[in-house]
Amino acid sequence: MPAAAELLDGIAAARAVQRRSLNEADGKRLLARFGVPVPRFVTVPDAQAVAGAINGLRGPFAVKVMSQDILHKSDAGALMLGARDAHAVRDAIAAIGSRPQVRGARVDGYLVEEMCAPGSEIAIGAVRDRQFGPMIMVGLGGVFVEVLHDVAFRLCPITERDAVAMLAELRGAKLLDGYRGQKAANRRALIDLLLKIGGADGVLMKLGGEIEELDLNPVIVGERGATVVDARFILTEGEMKPPATNPAANGAAIVDRFMPLFAPRTVAVLGASATSTTIANTFIRRMKEFGYAGGLYPIHPKAAQLEGLRCYPSLAETPDPVDYAYIAIGAPAIPGVVRNAKGRVRFAHVISSGFGEVAGGDDLQAQLVDAARAGGCRVLGPNSLGLYSPRGQLTFPANAPREVGTVGVISQSGGLGTDIIKRGQWRGLRFSGLVTVGNSADIGPVDLLEFYFADPQTKVIGLYLEDVKDGRRFFETLRDAPRKPVVILHGGRSSQGRIAAASHTGAMAGDDRAWRALSAQTACVLVDTVDAFIDALLAFQFLALRPAQSTRRVVLFGNGGGTSVLAADAFAECGLDVQPFGRETIEQLDALNLPPGTSVANPIDAPVATLQEDEGRVANRIFDIVYESALPDALVMHINLAAFVGRGGADPVDNLIQAAVRVQKSHPGRAHFVIVLRVDGSPELDERRRHYRQLALGVGIPVYDELVEAAHALRAVRLIEQRWGEE
Repeated sequence: MPAAAELLDGIAAARAVQRRSLNEADGKRLLARFGVPVPRFVTVPDAQAVAGAINGLRGPFAVKVMSQDILHKSDAGALMLGARDAHAVRDAIAAIGSRPQVRGARVDGYLVEEMCAPGSEIAIGAVRDRQFGPMIMVGLGGVFVEVLHDVAFRLCPITERDAVAMLAELRGAKLLDGYRGQKAANRRALIDLLLKIGGADGVLMKLGGEIEELDLNPVIVGERGATVVDARFILTEGEMKPPATNPAANGAAIVDRFMPLFAPRTVAVLGASATSTTIANTFIRRMKEFGYAGGLYPIHPKAAQLEGLRCYPSLAETPDPVDYAYIAIGAPAIPGVVRNAKGRVRFAHVISSGFGEVAGGDDLQAQLVDAARAGGCRVLGPNSLGLYSPRGQLTFPANAPREVGTVGVISQSGGLGTDIIKRGQWRGLRFSGLVTVGNSADIGPVDLLEFYFADPQTKVIGLYLEDVKDGRRFFETLRDAPRKPVVILHGGRSSQGRIAAASHTGAMAGDDRAWRALSAQTACVLVDTVDAFIDALLAFQFLALRPAQSTRRVVLFGNGGGTSVLAADAFAECGLDVQPFGRETIEQLDALNLPPGTSVANPIDAPVATLQEDEGRVANRIFDIVYESALPDALVMHINLAAFVGRGGADPVDNLIQAAVRVQKSHPGRAHFVIVLRVDGSPELDERRRHYRQLALGVGIPVYDELVEAAHALRAVRLIEQRWGEE
């Protein structure tokens, strides 16, 4: 690898004359220094200099203008192919120089290069994502990239596995293997080229701080190799530092550092009133109702008591240092209050708004962070609704579950955080903690993500994010993390969403392509709705993942009819197979002599009469046969509760759930078990479903309302299992 100074020669020369791009010759020289194959070429100032310049080169030649004013040479008529000799090259230069767009442009000269042998046209590009830094793209050339947008993106640096996956992701990938007489492209050469551009030692990582955009189009890939035929470099606006790396984090130290936030021994509250009910008064009441047993200190300059508790004039005068300060006073006063705490506060959670999320609030937000740092305090927020930590008896929503769970959540929206807690509560989620980060002036999502990864209580992590200020660190934390599944709900994917995000938390959400690349390169799953977010977290909370046996084969069992058919379609769309049983399994199921109307193919369609047989215990025999003979990766039991209304006889659902428990114990680790309880919307059935849901959750089985939801949850499970299995 050449020295850094040598690599930067052409870039430094361009910047010296205030240019934002490299001419093609300098761009190709730079690529060649990284071992990227480019055609042999020369540059000439005009047609008269051609004869001696091309000695030693072999035609036919491509002739191109070099101009910072012309980025798309073919559109401007500034490119001519197939020139056979020096005479033809001179004619080509004359013709190009006569084009209207060329006559009006600043011309640096002309590039004359040997033409490549025919092959597949590939486009390789790169952009500098605002959050994540360099991001590489690959696509088939021509109509595939320009019209069909058949491309794949990854964040840099990419690995060989990433490069292989990018090519496999292209819808037109089979064309690389030869089609209708065209010779196969050299995939190995293309993979090597992608690594030379986007790998750990590639162009984008070594020079990523200098490059805003990179366009290598076309790249000709033949049987023997890959050659970059055209190269366009757009430089960043001013010299930038290369992407920062994420230092190795000490897990124990992180847990020790953040535990006073999640399990504070002392809590101070600023903003409660003696004459009215404020959000701070409500917080104190909820903390008392939730059973908080530590020191709870209202801070008020005049009142002697608030909410039945003794008040203290300032944070500097509490009986003990404060682990967690809940601050809900006017924004202008907060920096001074934090500064005057005299180092006695470990975490200041600023609920108040009026900082970086509003026009002119950036200075006040900076003052807040400076004041906190001066006293050794960390800031959560501002513009943050609260923190929920059942292990620390800390809550901001009312009637939140007191049980300490294994799901850790980070949310940039306080309102959405409340929804996740309350809706998740009824669905069966139990939390190790949920933090709303608001503006993330100091403590951000990545800090808390590192804590959850290190925290032994947390087994699965969920994030609602609109923006990650330290995207490079976020990517590296996910990429290098221990095995804990991560579910991300990303807000601001569309242009309208990004406008909403900017007004909500002062965030400017990044391009969704970068988030999809992030998901493809790390053990995280992207979802689109709050319901899908909860569905995936629920699956990860209850199901033990099996990287060596990723979920694909699914058996459906229940009283479905047409519902089973539609469900099979939904599972197929999620990459899950609901395939008919083999002969051996069908013969064993037939031997049970189940009631008429029962279908023992997969799906197993069992009418109510079958489900009621032996008060539902018939499921024991069915499940044993399926587990031992069909060897599924998952079994989904779906029950339409409305079908039992007015039927009389035994209610078999309890026994069906117990059959699910028994088969799991009899065949540990054999298959995931999921239950779907469907109702018609009536209050009676809603209440019955609530009862059965609690029974199933109590024995460790996740429950969904519809089969499509179960399909998407198992798809999330499959994705994480596959990625862990590839490690």
